[in-house]
Amino acid sequence: MTLRVLPARVEDAEALTDLHLDVWDEAYGALVDPVILHARRERRAERVASWSTIIAAGSSANLLAWDDERLVGFSSTGTGRDPDDDLPPLELMGLYVRASSYGLGVGFALLTEAIGGADAYLWVLDGNERAISFYERQGFAFDGSTKPEDVGLERRMVRRG
Repeated sequence: MTLRVLPARVEDAEALTDLHLDVWDEAYGALVDPVILHARRERRAERVASWSTIIAAGSSANLLAWDDERLVGFSSTGTGRDPDDDLPPLELMGLYVRASSYGLGVGFALLTEAIGGADAYLWVLDGNERAISFYERQGFAFDGSTKPEDVGLERRMVRRG
């Protein structure tokens, strides 16, 4: 594996959208109502436009992990969206890796490039044990906050130095 982590470009929006759809199916297939996953695919064009806008705006840092010419993962980070003054200012908004690349260091490479050792927080879908275990190994811990989303209950994890 020859892994490269690079900033997302607007011209990557289609590949990023396809990856995002695929990794949701892989990560959440047993946790999320299949109707929700199917509906996401039905709105592919809308999602491409959304990713194009997000990347062009530059308000979040979006990194792509490439194995040669194949997109295998991505991360998104930015200023925290939660109004809690006690939280670190940095939020890991998303980190996803293709199932075929699990255990190969892609998630770690993305996380390291995205936030290094900085204090940060994230939301993780309850029951996503693979992700929870990964984040715990990286120093994140649950802070007790939860929020209901269409896909299920999300739990907040925080890392402080």
